[in-house]
Amino acid sequence: MTTTTSRGRRRAPTRMSRAAGRAAALQKPRVILALLLLLALTSVMLLDGYLRAEVGGDQRVRTGAGADKVPDTVLDGGPILTFQGGRATTVSVPDKTIALTFDDGPNPTWTPQVLDILEEYDVPGTFFLVGSMVSRYPGIVKDMVEAGNEVGIHTFTHVDLSYQSDARVAREMQQTQLALAGAAGITTTLFRAPYSSETDAIDNYSWPVYEKLGEDGYTSVFVDTDSDDWKKPGVSKIIKWATPEDGKGASVLFHDAGGERSQTIKALPAYIRKMKAAGYTFTTISGVMQEQNAAARQSSGTGRQQAADAAAGTGTDTGTGTEGTGTAATGTAGTEGTAGIQGATGAQGGAVPGGAGGTGGTGGTINRLQAAHREATGVTLYEGKALIAAVTLAEWTVPTLSVGLMIVGVAVMGRFGMMLVLARRHQRKRNRRRFSWGPTVTRPVSVIVPAYNEKECIANTLKSLAQSTHPIEIIVVDDGSTDHTSEISREAAAALGMTNVRVVRQENAGKPAALNNGVRSASYDLVVMMDGDTVFEPDAVHQLVQPFADPNVGAVAGNAKVGNRDTVIGAWQHIEYVMGFNLDRRMYDLLRCMPTIPGAIGAFRRDAVLEVGGMSEDTLAEDTDITIAMHRAGWQVVYQEHAKAWTEAPGSLKQLWSQRYRWSYGTMQALWKHRKSLTDKGPSGRFGRVGMPLVVLFQIVTPVFAPLIDVFTVYSMIFVDFQAALLAWLAVLGVQLGCAAYAFRLDREKYRYLLMMPLQQLAYRQMMYLVLIHSCITALTGGRLRWQKLKRTGEVGTPAGAS
Repeated sequence: MTTTTSRGRRRAPTRMSRAAGRAAALQKPRVILALLLLLALTSVMLLDGYLRAEVGGDQRVRTGAGADKVPDTVLDGGPILTFQGGRATTVSVPDKTIALTFDDGPNPTWTPQVLDILEEYDVPGTFFLVGSMVSRYPGIVKDMVEAGNEVGIHTFTHVDLSYQSDARVAREMQQTQLALAGAAGITTTLFRAPYSSETDAIDNYSWPVYEKLGEDGYTSVFVDTDSDDWKKPGVSKIIKWATPEDGKGASVLFHDAGGERSQTIKALPAYIRKMKAAGYTFTTISGVMQEQNAAARQSSGTGRQQAADAAAGTGTDTGTGTEGTGTAATGTAGTEGTAGIQGATGAQGGAVPGGAGGTGGTGGTINRLQAAHREATGVTLYEGKALIAAVTLAEWTVPTLSVGLMIVGVAVMGRFGMMLVLARRHQRKRNRRRFSWGPTVTRPVSVIVPAYNEKECIANTLKSLAQSTHPIEIIVVDDGSTDHTSEISREAAAALGMTNVRVVRQENAGKPAALNNGVRSASYDLVVMMDGDTVFEPDAVHQLVQPFADPNVGAVAGNAKVGNRDTVIGAWQHIEYVMGFNLDRRMYDLLRCMPTIPGAIGAFRRDAVLEVGGMSEDTLAEDTDITIAMHRAGWQVVYQEHAKAWTEAPGSLKQLWSQRYRWSYGTMQALWKHRKSLTDKGPSGRFGRVGMPLVVLFQIVTPVFAPLIDVFTVYSMIFVDFQAALLAWLAVLGVQLGCAAYAFRLDREKYRYLLMMPLQQLAYRQMMYLVLIHSCITALTGGRLRWQKLKRTGEVGTPAGAS
């Protein structure tokens, strides 16, 4: 019987073709969005790694270098180094004065405790902050500045700048300035180099760095007295080592981060009390410079004029150099209230961004102890806030992904364990001598072959059915093919002497409609559904229908195998079919929650199909949809491993993407359609509360996040520990190889294809990740897909291994 349509006139677009056109128009943006999500994830991970010095980190520290190129006046000078007017000048801390400085913060544990101590004793501090830490803990920095403390730059990633290029040095400074702008609304002109100490430790390699930063408007700060609290020598020694000799003034170094600082927290209050009792006063670095500048103006008698010059950034070089007693030592304003230290106009060079100098804080109020601060305005302020927001996102995302990775790892290993245990039980149960489905099923069966432009494959399909050992009728449903599929089917049937073949033509309406047409046309109560590019082994139909001896069985899933497995893509899919699909089906069979009857080989009771409404067009995965519907109607769905069919898998990455995209999106649609089974009772509720969570976990959530294992592995190999990361990845691969080898053993497949598995894990899984992301985006944005036709070659002929 052949049903044809009229020819000779142009037909209006059908509903299916219009929907397909709309879906096609949305595919490219969805793919782009999926790639953008992957790029965003990669960027977030790189940012988080950069903040933790895992990306771009440099642990080198220079020691033992010569200092013959460094001026003696600097080596023998005070701890504050400026370059006013291009001349290196140092400033010393006045007697009985302490500039309390802290390095390496902020730290969420120790810095707030230090701030509380300073507030309790009414003592200001100067904190040299690491930009990456500022961006991670902006609230601490804001509180620090609002409490009247001064801040300086300690680079962004705590690297020895003497090893870095000019571009890296500039980036370290600029990024820290942006972090300060985003955190506290300020920038600063103070700088202390990581791993620096006293000025006599400046060498020929670090000196050019200080010169360049001085030209950019920065004041470099060193140490007179080091508490060495990072050594954790005990509270008494910290206090002793931090105490200046003979009443001298000092820039004193403590640490509020960079390690466990409980000894520092205990020593600091005692140290402050001791110094106050000895007649010392505490100030900031800017406070030191203000005090020395005022003394210099008083001794020179030209204070007011020089103050005006300094405020304009044009102070004359009248300083003595070593002790910084002249105006050139700082170039700062004094009593006139024009706040700002040397480099007040340095922002013009881009190294010290921000607005007008002299605000001394976030509120615009002049504070001589915070004279190094500049109010961040305009682009600098907004870029800083954007940096803080990006870091906040990274700080939330990466730990969340890490937890997700652990969950996925447990899920993956749990899945492997379940599959191995249950697959073994399934194999032993179904292959024992006394196992039987019941009386042998011998009655005739209807085989439905939906076909759309299958000229390359349909003859081989019919040829394989002609060898069937079970009595069958064959119904070829031509879904509006334009390549003479119907004619080829009739010619092949005639050539093979097959009188049991009927060809039914219909307008193109999609695979579900074609299958429903075949079910309605079927003569027998058992129907076998197969694809037009699939070939059956001679006993496939007979094996497939034997479970129907059990009256509770409503559908049977067969064992689909990849025929064109001798290509790289084919081998990858062969591994997936044997390991993933068939091991999964054994597991689901024992759990009585089989989620999918494969379109390539499946059998149904005709009445059961009609009872649940036939093959639905509501989803793209009509096979998953009908299978879940059968469960909900109370029918058992089982797996028959001995019923084997050979299908032609996609031969290109583009076709593979198209097929898997349709499968994954259709599965999501089917699960959503049957979501009410979660609260149903009886068989429907059993599938909803057992099968559906397993499908969501193992077929959607785990595959989406499983590539995180590879992403984190690559990240760790490059930035953390290559050997440890490689060994971890190989361990996971070993587990997967073990599972795959067992699956191949159960299916009696050749092990040589497992040689392709490492490459499959590197490339194939990442593609499946993108496909699932694409599907998720489609599910969120809506859209339908037509019955997609993959390009076929017809190379799958006589079943491999069949006689």
